[in-house]
Amino acid sequence: MRRRSKVSTEAASGKTDTEQNFWPSYADMMSSFALILFFLMLLAYLSNIQTGNNLRNTEERLSDTLSRLTIAQTEVDEANAELQDTQDQLNEKENELNEKEAILATVQIRLDEKNAELENTQFVLAQQQATINSQAQYVADAQVELEKMHGQMEMIVGVRREVLDQIKASIDSVSGNSSRASIGENGSIILNDAVFFDTNKADLKPEALNVLNQLVVVFTRFLSEPENAKYIDSIIISGHTDSDGSDEMNRTLSTQRANSVLNYMLNETMLTPYSDYFCAAGYGESRPIASNDTKEGKAMNRRIEISITLKDDTVMDIVNNYLQIDVPDVTTPEVFAEG
Repeated sequence: MRRRSKVSTEAASGKTDTEQNFWPSYADMMSSFALILFFLMLLAYLSNIQTGNNLRNTEERLSDTLSRLTIAQTEVDEANAELQDTQDQLNEKENELNEKEAILATVQIRLDEKNAELENTQFVLAQQQATINSQAQYVADAQVELEKMHGQMEMIVGVRREVLDQIKASIDSVSGNSSRASIGENGSIILNDAVFFDTNKADLKPEALNVLNQLVVVFTRFLSEPENAKYIDSIIISGHTDSDGSDEMNRTLSTQRANSVLNYMLNETMLTPYSDYFCAAGYGESRPIASNDTKEGKAMNRRIEISITLKDDTVMDIVNNYLQIDVPDVTTPEVFAEG
């Protein structure tokens, strides 16, 4: 028992020594740990302070950066707006350029068309110039022919005028009165019927025979010339009255008087061989040359007219000879151009 107690005492004593040795080490360890922890916390605090300072600095820098970024963004937005305006202006200019190019293309097409027209016109002008040059001789020939035709026509008119002047001169010479015969506007000799007939009579008065004899001489001399005769178609002796009496009576009287003059001139005279040129006609009161309301006018309407008719074919031959001149083709070539 005592051994057990001794052992136990020893054991207890050993345990107490062990415990006493243990706790001081633990306290030291805890102190060291607390000190380390304190330093760690101090370091953490100091680190937090530093971090906070750094954070504030960073925030300040970030704020400044954000401000600058905002300003930069604003500048970018403004630059983008300016760029958009510039792009819009560029698009507008491009559209204007496209329109100008389209107009230029249209103008070029029109210019090409006009150039084609000009070339065609120049070709036509060249052909026309060639035609004009070829017509030079024609114009000269035509002028010569025209002058020739004009001369022939003047000769024809002159022939008739010459005969009429001779007739009037002969009548004036025989009757001794220039008012007994005149040349009318239609180119005929107008003889006052008082020289030939009494009122309402168709028998020739004796004093009229000398006048008619002179007419026979003049016409015979004229028709005996072939150059004169070839232009004559007919010589018409026509009778005319005033409005007194009926139409039928006046037509009959005027016809009888015209026939009396014609028969005397062609009956057994030197004019007989040329009787084919002569004819008679009575017109009564249908062709007055003055008013029948006055005595003087009626006296003028009572008349014998001698008209010389030229051959139509003679005149036409002259005209046809002129028209038979070859005329150069003056057809204008068609200008093919679209307006």
